[in-house]
This record gives sequence, structure tokens and C-alpha cells, in this order.
Amino acid sequence: MFSLQRFFSKEDQFLDLLEASAQECRSSVESLHKILQPEAKLTLEEFAASRRKGKQITNEIAELLCRTAITGLEREDIEALANSLYKIPKTVEKFAERFILFAPRLSDLKWKQHLAILETATGIVLTMVQELRAKSHLEKTKTQNDLLQKAEGEADELMLASFGELCNQTQDPVKIVIVKDLYELLEKAVDRCRDTGNVISNIVLKNS
Repeated sequence: MFSLQRFFSKEDQFLDLLEASAQECRSSVESLHKILQPEAKLTLEEFAASRRKGKQITNEIAELLCRTAITGLEREDIEALANSLYKIPKTVEKFAERFILFAPRLSDLKWKQHLAILETATGIVLTMVQELRAKSHLEKTKTQNDLLQKAEGEADELMLASFGELCNQTQDPVKIVIVKDLYELLEKAVDRCRDTGNVISNIVLKNS
């Protein structure tokens, strides 16, 4: 079993912040689920609040690094994970911004499968961050990261299939452009989760 005990001089503080950032990834998807419901209140309030909180957490990690002379994990690894986590809700918010702008033209679209993959991906990310505290086996981290790779592949396939179906159903070029952008943003959000999983896997591998 690999241990991070000797790698974190301020282990609890860093892990608390990283877990809080991973939790914001989950929260952003929950907010997305709400606005995609029929008759939902189309507002960016929850997304903006989540982004501000995520940015605050990232800044706190940077400040803690500045105040800490020696860190157990390499400083660039902590920074890389913090920045990678922040990009996930930021991408989700970009989708929400565009969806709200064009919502009246998108009432016939279904997002359930896209959301399911994104919920799975953010859930795995949160688990992987929590496993840093739990001192997980390297093999367990690899298994979780493999699941993220699978989710990213499924998201890519779903994006292409959904876009192909849309092109067969409508001749509206404006709608096609709008929806293509939305599908790509959802797929990009899952990509961000995969990237975060890779960062965590590299950290665990280095310190195993």
C-alpha cells in the first residue's frame, strides 16, 4: 500500500481544499441537471457561485503553497491538480451560459445520456481525490482512472452520434451550429475529468 503520510507536511489542509474543489465539480453538474429540466428557472446564479468558490479554493491552495517551505508532494503536482479540478466546473458553466441563451430553440433535445456520463466522471474524480487521503493502492487508482478513460470514450461516441442524429432531423443551420457547440462542451467537460484523473494517477505513481 502506498502512503502519502510522509509526502504532505500539511496534508490535511491541502487535501481538505482539493476535496472541496472536487466537490464543486459535482455541484456544478447538479446545477446543470436542474436547468435542463422542463420549465426550469434558467439562471447562472448557482454556476457563478460554484465558480467563485472554486476560484477561492484554488487561490487558497496557491497561498498555502507560498506559506509552506516544504511540501510532501511536489509543488507543481499540487498546482496541477488544483488547476485541473477548477477547469471542470468552469467548462460546465460555459455550457450553461450557451444553453440559457438559446434554450427556446432546444426544447426538443434530450440530455439524459450526456448528463449521466458527466455525473459518472465527476463522481470518479471526487472518489480519486478522496482516495489520496485514504492512502489507496496504486492498482485501485489505475482502475478508477481506466473508468474515466472509458467515460471519455463514451462521451466522444455520444457526441458524434447525437450530432449525426440532429443533422438528419433538422435543416436549420443555426440550430446545428448551436447544438454542435453544446455537445462539444459537454464532451470537453468529461475530457477535463479524464485529465484530472491522469494528474492524480501520476501523483500516486510518483509517490508509490
